[in-house]
Amino acid sequence: MQCSLATRPHGTSVNSCSMSDVKRVILACVLILAASITAAACPPLLDLELPTLTEDAASLCRYEGKVLLVVNTASQCGYTPQYEGLEALHRRYKDKGLVVLGFPSNDFGAQEPGSNKEIAKFCEVNYGVSFPMFAKSAVAKGTINPFYARLAQASNSRPRWNFHKYLVDRKGERVLAYESAVTPNDPKFVRAIERLLAE
Repeated sequence: MQCSLATRPHGTSVNSCSMSDVKRVILACVLILAASITAAACPPLLDLELPTLTEDAASLCRYEGKVLLVVNTASQCGYTPQYEGLEALHRRYKDKGLVVLGFPSNDFGAQEPGSNKEIAKFCEVNYGVSFPMFAKSAVAKGTINPFYARLAQASNSRPRWNFHKYLVDRKGERVLAYESAVTPNDPKFVRAIERLLAE
């Protein structure tokens, strides 16, 4: 920014800056402030980038302020029909702030053997899944998906089978865990979602 020294009629000097320079400085300050606020807004639990089923990287920070229902899924499990209930929850509550996140895993009974592309096709054709689905990953053994490691630590509960469920509050601080046998339409489970949405 260039400023020139101007002299007033009474002999005093003032700095004279062009208006465009001042605007540039203000804009730079606003952008820096906005970036720091955005960075601070993402809870540590969600401060991750993970690949989706289409293998693009997606930041979990985009779900800041939402209630999350996180589920490790499988295509060849007795619980696989729960996809239908998960999709119903997603459609029913998405406008109120619920986001269902699916994480396919082959950890239990080798019941998710397919590729990401095959899983995506299975979910779309059989259950019309429209909620976000992430790339297949380990959720309980081996090199565990870092999001699942954080969820297990926050809830003191690690998945023991497919379709284990986590509910995460809007602040990304409280994590509740539910066993696989708890169905998406279980009245107590639905009430827990509604309570978190109301907070």
